[in-house]
Amino acid sequence: MLSIKNIIALLPESIKKVLRASRYCFKNKYDVELAFWQSRLKIDQGTFTNSHYKKLMLAMADEPDDTFLQSKIVADFGCGPRGSLLWANSAQLRLGIDVLADRYADEFTDNITAHNMVYLKSTEKVIPLPSDFVDVMFTLNAIDHVDNFPAVCAEILRVIKPGGLLVASFNLEEPVSKAEPQKLTEAQIKKHLLKHLQILSYRLTAQKKKDIYAPFFAGKLEYKTGQKGILWVKAAK
Repeated sequence: MLSIKNIIALLPESIKKVLRASRYCFKNKYDVELAFWQSRLKIDQGTFTNSHYKKLMLAMADEPDDTFLQSKIVADFGCGPRGSLLWANSAQLRLGIDVLADRYADEFTDNITAHNMVYLKSTEKVIPLPSDFVDVMFTLNAIDHVDNFPAVCAEILRVIKPGGLLVASFNLEEPVSKAEPQKLTEAQIKKHLLKHLQILSYRLTAQKKKDIYAPFFAGKLEYKTGQKGILWVKAAK
């Protein structure tokens, strides 16, 4: 008798794709996100690669190097398990904030313990830090993953010190999905986040299929309202 696995192997590829996609319909949002990182670890052959974050996050911050982080408390909201702040050697403390931090610790133990970062489990309502604690808060394509966008924005604002920085990359006008329940717009971001901050840099471009961040490095920023886009903001509290 054929096993289920063998039966599936005999199916046409078109049906296999439908079955693979349907698996996510029965998973909650956090399981989908964890599955993404599990697949990423396989691509990275067991050790998460993270060298690309330096170029990307410095470009977001519009800074040539990490000296602006000297002796600062630096955080990354929605950091994932990949070691996104390893490049920030000047920082006093590097915090990775994520609702799945505990599951990352269990699933990717060797990677997490080698990152020289503090991983902090957040909820989607509360970041468990004192008010006015973080000097520089990064967030990279993360806030559209939360269910309660206004609440998370309020928490991010709360934990940033007066005079501290928010350095953020937002994916705009993307369809809602299991893992990304928010379809972000410029208006939403301004209403719940940026109106409370002093904007220092505001760069916006349409998404490209191959390298969505390429236009920022090429200096070719073009965007029409309603397009899928990428917004880079640097703002002070």
